[in-house]
Amino acid sequence: MNSNNVSSLVVLCCILATLAVVLACGISTNDLADTDSITHDKEYLGQGVKFPEQVYSPHINVGQKHPPYNSKPATSGWHYPNLVKWGVYEIEIPDEYLLHNLEHGGVGIHYNCLQECLGMLDELSRIASQYDKIVVSPYSDMDSRISLTSWTYKDSFDEFNEDRITAFINAHIGKPPAPEYSVPP
Repeated sequence: MNSNNVSSLVVLCCILATLAVVLACGISTNDLADTDSITHDKEYLGQGVKFPEQVYSPHINVGQKHPPYNSKPATSGWHYPNLVKWGVYEIEIPDEYLLHNLEHGGVGIHYNCLQECLGMLDELSRIASQYDKIVVSPYSDMDSRISLTSWTYKDSFDEFNEDRITAFINAHIGKPPAPEYSVPP
């Protein structure tokens, strides 16, 4: 065997060994290429539960039927092409409107209680006033008293906790994975 054949054999063995390690570890080329999402998921650990992203485009017409959402309140999926004005509401807003705000990097703060929430609503409104992409609204179809939403993330709990709320907001507002997170309010 001459030196060229030996060099070629060594290179081929190195390539095959690398391929064997990659296959044995279960690493795909997508894992190697998508380091952004790996970093992103680690960045948001502890800031709510991540839900699988549902189809979000194209927008649907008002009243158009669509499959059910995978969370309540919804964190991604079919929605109308219009934003609701950022701010505090005393009326329930359909998911199809709220989702467009989440798509733009907004955060939803939802509450599920009547008279006993008046003091809490004042606190939620105070927190919301410190940010530019927040919608606060009642949401009757959830199992907790408070639910925070962003694109594909949700944190639900029963007792008011300002630190928890502001941590969620700061982790998600105006940031990926929201598809249009950089759009100004």
